Amino acid sequence: MSEQDLARLGLRIRETIRFRRRTTERWATARALGVETDGSIRIADGRGAVLSLPAASIEVSVSGPRGAARWEPLEARAARTEQLPLL
Repeated sequence: MSEQDLARLGLRIRETIRFRRRTTERWATARALGVETDGSIRIADGRGAVLSLPAASIEVSVSGPRGAARWEPLEARAARTEQLPLL
């Protein structure tokens, strides 16, 4: 459960993401590693610790309409990615 499951969510292995465990914490950057059996996302933070977090607490980098980098929730990207095969 890794590369294909991440691709379904619109992610690639080792792609940079950001996360926070609580809404009062600052965002921290990490790398996506895979998808756990319970559906949580396996990530490695900047210190090398491996964590499993729900998709709701993760954001991914995207290019804005003028090319500037911005962050969007992983759930928004996954919803868009899941619909593409239906077309």
